[in-house]
Amino acid sequence: MTDELLTSIDGKAARLRLNRPKALHALTTAMCEAAIEALQSWRGNLAIEAVMIDHAEGRGFCAGGDIRMLAESGAKDGVEARAFFHTEYRMNHLLFTYAKPTIAFMDGITMGGGVGLSQPCKYRVATEHTRFAMPETGIGLFPDVGGGWYLSRLPGRTGQFLALTGARIDGAECLALGLATHYLPSDTLEDVKAKIADDPQAIEAILEAASVEPPEARITGNREEIDRLFASDRYEDILAALETDGSEWALKELETLATKSPQTCKVALELLKRGARHKDFADEMRVEYRVGAHVVQRHDFLEGVRALIVDKDNAPKWNPATPEEVTEGLITDIFSPLDADQEWTPLR
Repeated sequence: MTDELLTSIDGKAARLRLNRPKALHALTTAMCEAAIEALQSWRGNLAIEAVMIDHAEGRGFCAGGDIRMLAESGAKDGVEARAFFHTEYRMNHLLFTYAKPTIAFMDGITMGGGVGLSQPCKYRVATEHTRFAMPETGIGLFPDVGGGWYLSRLPGRTGQFLALTGARIDGAECLALGLATHYLPSDTLEDVKAKIADDPQAIEAILEAASVEPPEARITGNREEIDRLFASDRYEDILAALETDGSEWALKELETLATKSPQTCKVALELLKRGARHKDFADEMRVEYRVGAHVVQRHDFLEGVRALIVDKDNAPKWNPATPEEVTEGLITDIFSPLDADQEWTPLR
């Protein structure tokens, strides 16, 4: 086990607690391995009736994955990066198929890997501190950890909007979209966790009793524009629709998209298009692993990390530089199967 992931049994519930506060609890391969080991050991323990997932200290919930490591690995042979994706996606799939009730407390930043941890859970608790996003298009990555599955199943075209723009939404918006099942004040969480540990059979009633009416969900006010202007699965059509509309909102989103990797935006749209058709979450993970294995060694990811995380000049030079230059052939290559012995597989 690693001290960056704390595991414990509290009453009748087990707990996974992310404990990497200086990195906003971003996931490492070791943390994912420890989570898998714990979840597997608890699965057959009849004394454990539920699993709670939260963060131990500092701001949370989870800001994503170890991006620097991925970029450093991608700049070499990509082996370490692929190992991380393989392990993380196995953890995601294990949570998705877990028989016991799981509860994620998204009290704080919930991005990338944090989305992958929370969304498979039966209960997903948002608070006034929740800040949810899939910001990967800004660093030349893509909305993975099941993003193609979860985002494609959101109302209207909100999933495509979130995938392309990387927009941050709050707890009320998460509840309105179904990304959260409950909205609780953060100062009630410790009491709620104690009650769940005492009586996991009453999770639903405990969460309902502690829930409060959230503020107005801002994204619902933009649904008409989102559904209309982000209607196409063709990226050039979305850009043209925003430009033609010309409203203040549309031009702001157009300006945001101008900072994103054209390659990654097209990958994101294709991922959601395919994800909507998947019947099995393992199929989603298999496709995302193929994409991750290819993208992590491509120029845009290495350049995005350099510009936004390492040098912080916020001036990435994408290649291809325009959506038109991102050909269908390139997207096909990025989604192409790996050698049989290199493909992703779920845990046995």
